Amino acid sequence: MACARVPLDEQQVTEPGPSGQDHTLPALHPVRKEERCFVPYKPPPEDGSPAQLEEFLEHAKFITEDLDWLLTLPHDKFWCQVVFDESLQKCLDSYLHHAPRSLDLTTLPSSSVADMQRSIHRAVFLTFLRMATHKESKDNFITPAVFGEIIYDNFLFDIPKILDLCVLFGKGNGQLLHKMIENIFTQQPSYYSDLEETVPTVLQVFETILEKCGLRCEGATALEPMKLSTQQPTSLTMSQQELADLILYLCDSTTTIHAFLDIFPAACSTFHSYSFLSRLSSFYETVVPELEKAVRKRNFDDKSLREDLWKRLSHSCRKMVEMAHLLLHHTCLQPILEGGENVQTCAEEVLQHFTSFLTEKRFMCDYDEQFNIADDVSLLQQAVPVIDETRTSYLLQGVQSAWDSAGRRKPQNHVGHEHVANQGGADFASAAASSSFKPHKDQVPREEEVMGAEALVCVPQRGNNGTVCSLSGAEVDSLLSAIKDLLPDLGDGFLLACLQEYNYNSEMVINNILEDRLPAALNKLDRAMPRPVTEDLPDLLNNRSSVFDDDEFDVFRRDQVDMSRIWKGKRKGESTQEMLNDKQHIAEQRARYQTYETVVDEILIEPGESSAAYGLDDYDDEYDDTYDMNQVGANDLDRDSLLNRRPFTVPQVLRKGTQVEDDEEEEDEEEPIPNNVNRDQFVQDPALLRERAEARRAAMHQRKGFRPGAPQ
Repeated sequence: MACARVPLDEQQVTEPGPSGQDHTLPALHPVRKEERCFVPYKPPPEDGSPAQLEEFLEHAKFITEDLDWLLTLPHDKFWCQVVFDESLQKCLDSYLHHAPRSLDLTTLPSSSVADMQRSIHRAVFLTFLRMATHKESKDNFITPAVFGEIIYDNFLFDIPKILDLCVLFGKGNGQLLHKMIENIFTQQPSYYSDLEETVPTVLQVFETILEKCGLRCEGATALEPMKLSTQQPTSLTMSQQELADLILYLCDSTTTIHAFLDIFPAACSTFHSYSFLSRLSSFYETVVPELEKAVRKRNFDDKSLREDLWKRLSHSCRKMVEMAHLLLHHTCLQPILEGGENVQTCAEEVLQHFTSFLTEKRFMCDYDEQFNIADDVSLLQQAVPVIDETRTSYLLQGVQSAWDSAGRRKPQNHVGHEHVANQGGADFASAAASSSFKPHKDQVPREEEVMGAEALVCVPQRGNNGTVCSLSGAEVDSLLSAIKDLLPDLGDGFLLACLQEYNYNSEMVINNILEDRLPAALNKLDRAMPRPVTEDLPDLLNNRSSVFDDDEFDVFRRDQVDMSRIWKGKRKGESTQEMLNDKQHIAEQRARYQTYETVVDEILIEPGESSAAYGLDDYDDEYDDTYDMNQVGANDLDRDSLLNRRPFTVPQVLRKGTQVEDDEEEEDEEEPIPNNVNRDQFVQDPALLRERAEARRAAMHQRKGFRPGAPQ
């Protein structure tokens, strides 16, 4: 067994030999390699037959199973397999070479093919991630210097592989991939020398494209002089297949270089030392209009091919402009923002590059469309006040002239130079925050954004940007499985505590575990700790209460329900006439109402029979006799009470002796109506009425002592 806290390159192991005797071997030895054949990768077929799809799925399943087995090996066994198994390296190289890029994964034959492609993508990335890690834990590690020699001498990593890793896995895994490449270059500085030899090869790619189009870029060094006697091919005279291959080549090259510079910004200085920025702008100005004209003017048999080529050409243009911005930012603008010693030199270099862009009007317009040059110039004026105002004004006028000469209109969302420059109280920090000096991440592309191989994120991204995520059990299990694929020796309980500490960001958990930067609270935990057992929550259905409990339709407590009593709409087999003729409900109510037909007014009680049998002696406690002795409402003004009927009169004792009420004396006294008068007679005899009135007046005069004819 290997000793603890000893690097793998110094460990010795004891294993039985062919003769049965034990012998000691280095931990990294070809004998310890497992005999396993890794098959090379083949891309999924395009619109293939069912047999081809089945062949791809079966072939891909072998690769996935083999790589999963490799990732579960212990540290020493893993490195023995990686270093000494040639079939493994051929399998990984074949995937980097043939794996579909972003623009190639727009359509896949079926969902099963997409799932299998995603599984291979994830397994390959985890394998390279473990290969780029020289220290997995305190006990499992390799001496950094020896690690650099192993990966360099055995060609586990080289510049072409790193470029392919960036373009395949950069989207969604940028931070993790950056740490991988940074660790590789740190432990083996020889890769910087290889990178310097790679830059001229990249420039040669541009020259090859120009030659295929019959063009020459300013400042380019041709390998051989042009022959005047032979007719050079152009983008309009070459075949459609050659034009398609040329645009595909351009798209793949620019996308790969941009992904590498974006993931590993330290390489920008190497590219900048070869005047890559000026060569790129000249190449853009020369080849882009030519290829656009060829795609527009040529007659294509398949219209979808024209659309695909235009999309790839637009994608290439965008990547080249962003590539130029990355080079400017990391080599010239970043030192200005950091306030280094060479601020004046860097500012002068930025202005020189912008001035050189004025001759490439097409490139200038496209660059200014994505990154506002006026804002950058305004920031330079605030950072370096000694910049000549005449020079900056000439530069801005040249930018506007480029837009006018191109016949294009500058976007209105760009903040003008005058507006930014006149921000009286604006300080340098706020101007830097609003400037386009920041690396370009969220610019709107001119072509539709295509999700492809970069979207196949192999490590689940949950809880990024410091946000706390509420994940389901299946999602937590997925995060644990993704981490254990890389770190199989850790327990689920320990990994779950790490996920909770880092807000379920699995990428951050892997980084901090590999770099041994966990907090003290997590370092005290047992790394093999199992996952705690959680108690199941009580069943709410069994504890709920409802008015429908235990009835015939309580489906939560009854297994059998009479479904014949449940229907929707009119019941089947029942006609409307039968329903109207059914009088059963009347018969059911008839017996109830018959009890009210007999009314007994008097009950005869026989002598000796108790009245209690009839309920006569029961006291009705419900009767309220509170108001029995009161004249309720007698004094209400809105009622016809006794007090309202009788007018107010002065008592007799309070009157004066000679005072007689005129109203009482003049009151007409009506004689009682004779019994024989017909009450139904509506109009009486007028002569009879006058006689009665005359008799009443005579009686009244007699009472008052009035004599007819006497003086009044």
